[in-house]
Amino acid sequence: MSSSLTPPRISAAFVGALVGAAAGILLVAAAGSFAITVSGAFAGLVLGVPALAGMVVGVAVTPGSTRSKSR
Repeated sequence: MSSSLTPPRISAAFVGALVGAAAGILLVAAAGSFAITVSGAFAGLVLGVPALAGMVVGVAVTPGSTRSKSR
């Protein structure tokens, strides 16, 4: 099992992080629209956690990352 980061996996992780960060920005904007005070630490978590999750999902769903053997 090879765990090397190939260019497709790196780009998928980058795209996943961007999508996750965009979701976090939407969450912060929604919290602001409901007049909830958003602290810096909360904003960092709301942006960081979806970005990290997006990176993991991006690497996991990259073509060629399955563990099954082809026949």
